Amino acid sequence: TFYYFIRLCLDKVLLQCVLQSRTLSGADAINALRPFYFAVHPDFFGQHPKEREVNENSLKRLNGYLENLQKPGFRSFKPTQLTFYVREREPNSSNVQESFSASGFRAVSFTLHTRDLLSTVLDILNSCSLSTEHVQSLNENSQPHKEAKSTANRPIKWDKTYYSFTGFKDPEEELEQAQRVETTLMSWLDDNEASAVKKLKKSLPLRKELERLKFELSHELQLSDIRWQRSWGIAHRCSQLHSLGRLVQQRPEVLKNVKGRTVVFTDRSGMSAAGHVMLGTMDVHHHWTKIFERLPNYYKLQKRLLFLEDRISQLLGGIQVIHIEELQPLLTLEEYYETLNSFYNKLRDSRLPFHPRSLRGLQMILESDRYAPSLHEFGHFMIPTVCDPAALPWFIFAKAQEARENLKRKEEMMITEKELIETSTEKFSLDRLYKEPGVSSAQMIDCCKRLLEESLPYLQGMHLCISHFYSVLQDGDLCIPWNWK
Repeated sequence: TFYYFIRLCLDKVLLQCVLQSRTLSGADAINALRPFYFAVHPDFFGQHPKEREVNENSLKRLNGYLENLQKPGFRSFKPTQLTFYVREREPNSSNVQESFSASGFRAVSFTLHTRDLLSTVLDILNSCSLSTEHVQSLNENSQPHKEAKSTANRPIKWDKTYYSFTGFKDPEEELEQAQRVETTLMSWLDDNEASAVKKLKKSLPLRKELERLKFELSHELQLSDIRWQRSWGIAHRCSQLHSLGRLVQQRPEVLKNVKGRTVVFTDRSGMSAAGHVMLGTMDVHHHWTKIFERLPNYYKLQKRLLFLEDRISQLLGGIQVIHIEELQPLLTLEEYYETLNSFYNKLRDSRLPFHPRSLRGLQMILESDRYAPSLHEFGHFMIPTVCDPAALPWFIFAKAQEARENLKRKEEMMITEKELIETSTEKFSLDRLYKEPGVSSAQMIDCCKRLLEESLPYLQGMHLCISHFYSVLQDGDLCIPWNWK
């Protein structure tokens, strides 16, 4: 015990030396953040869809931030605020399945503004109250002047005594335990069908209430649609619609501007890049009222945004600029306009050799977290806002034919997907079959084809969601991975 005490004291001193003597490589940073990844990984939040989605979105932004730090000469950083739900461990638990407290997790928010990997890694670990003691060993394994270069980039492999002393779980042990128990679709349905049916029956009155509220508000306000950004439960959604209904009764005059629009309940209020009215679920009526009052100004900004998209399209041979909500971060109208304006100014100063309308029929989206252009499997070009305009022509010309083929394939896949969903819904007498945004059309098609080969009486009258994991949602929806066994 005394030895460990001395060692920990020395480690803290050495950690300060590391801060001054070296920077981390990308591999080092990933190894150093392993305890963090195991604490926040979305796969461990299967029973909590809201928290899982928050962690998914935050991890995407964090990975983009870490990638930026590794780009040579990159100096343009914006402070990035992140929120994670961190799994909490019971201090004396030795079993993986019992190693979490009653609450299960806690919310942690922090802002990254560091400009090197080491400081960023330490900020993340400290913000989540995770140990940083192991980071100092990277100094020993990764110093460039070490003679034993073959071990410079080896993964961190801690002695088992480290985990028993610190109370942390061995990540390799957790992974091995998870892999040893392979869940099959049949066995999972056997174990969870009764629970799902019970929850579904309990939720039916609320589901009817939700449909009634949605229909009445859509009709009264003449809305195009009402949506939700997150997988909130039925009760939560009803509460949000009741809240909007009260505002309609109190201030009917401010809602006249929302006619023909889509209302989305999300994390913040404003107007989205797609032109939808966003109502932050944590905001009070006063904030919502201000958004409705500002709608005429938002509509003016949207016209300017559409003009920018058209100008960019003309400079790039007629390629259409689009925004895909399912594939891009949720941006406000102001954020998206700023992105378009910055990109347009760069293009305007460059003389690009695109013949007018030569790329008509093709599509592109702008991305702020990439550095090289790419072609998505759905056929649209993914163009980084920071890329050199001079590098665009050769890439787009080289990929134009492939892009057209991908777009055609996408249309065919969407038709096939829709037909398979209808066939599967009918065969299994499902009340509803749907997928999460993260599941691609190809994955959905593969899943449905294999489902249709099975006999699944369990699914009659159920709500089935195709996802990346198994879970029963609080309202009785069954979630199964698209690549189920």
